[in-house]
Amino acid sequence: MDAFYAGALTVPDLPIMDGSVTVDRGSKTRRSLSLTIADPKYLPWKELDPLAVYGQQLVVSRGIRFANGAEEWVPLGTFRIDEPAGDVHFGPVTVTGKSMECAVIDDTFQVPTTTLGLGGCFDAIESLIRATLPDAAIVNLTAGNRNPSCATITWDAGADRWEAVTQIAVAMQAELFVDAQNRFVVADMPNVLTGSVAWDIEEGEGGTLIASSRQMSRTAVFNAVAATGENASSATAPVSYVARDNDPTSPTRWGGPFGKVTKPISSALWLTVGDCQAAAQYALFDATAPNVQTSIDSIPNPALDGSDIVRLNHAGRLERYVVQALTVPLKADGDFSIILRGGKEEAAS
Repeated sequence: MDAFYAGALTVPDLPIMDGSVTVDRGSKTRRSLSLTIADPKYLPWKELDPLAVYGQQLVVSRGIRFANGAEEWVPLGTFRIDEPAGDVHFGPVTVTGKSMECAVIDDTFQVPTTTLGLGGCFDAIESLIRATLPDAAIVNLTAGNRNPSCATITWDAGADRWEAVTQIAVAMQAELFVDAQNRFVVADMPNVLTGSVAWDIEEGEGGTLIASSRQMSRTAVFNAVAATGENASSATAPVSYVARDNDPTSPTRWGGPFGKVTKPISSALWLTVGDCQAAAQYALFDATAPNVQTSIDSIPNPALDGSDIVRLNHAGRLERYVVQALTVPLKADGDFSIILRGGKEEAAS
């Protein structure tokens, strides 16, 4: 772990005694850091001290040692330091930090801001982020690097810049986050049915699974999505579309025993019925997914990331899941916990 300020390395190889990196798809800042340093000399006193809170950053990696003795360092993220604290005489020093979405969140619009003239959706995202972080790495990893046209929308002064760019990402049916390499990534939503498997987690001898638990809930499960679009800047009439689960074999089918549960969504970026239809149908796929949360502990795999697809072999079942959240320990014997969302059973081979 290295400390940086204004792009310059200030402390290489910080001697940490404990810590973890948490990745959470449900958080506005996808990655968060918590660590402990034994030596109180690292407690900041001045504004330019390496662990102060005036733009100082920590770049975190964790090593993997393979069976053949080879080692590889896996990046876990770049974190702006938020809160260092500790006993001034004896320590330890605790430090928390967040990935760089926080910089865009902090930079609310100072004046009314519009997408007019910014080009496609990805172009608009790039422009609005670079207004905060001119040197940010921003990549489009959607299928075909799509960059559909962006409707004109205006945000008031004081509006949340990060909410604005994520709203544009949703309009292009994608998600936006900062990854372990400190890049702002626009990517397709994970599809547990068709996505490639990043890691197989097996129980039993030779496997990596330590423990697993399972919870099922109706919460956040819907069988209809009602999408509406209304944009005062476009001088067009409001538009809408309702997508329903009409599959007669689906346990969440509209009008079946599950009932009728509608999820409303809206965006000023949807100008036509076709825009609303595409958004509603896209959202319906996720809305009807079973709210099955599986929590597991396993041998650490620091290369695993949020939105990855894993295949879990436990209790005689082989299932595919999306990684919703995970915590990577920064010491060798720490717990590696993963929260998995959804679930699609596969036939055992």
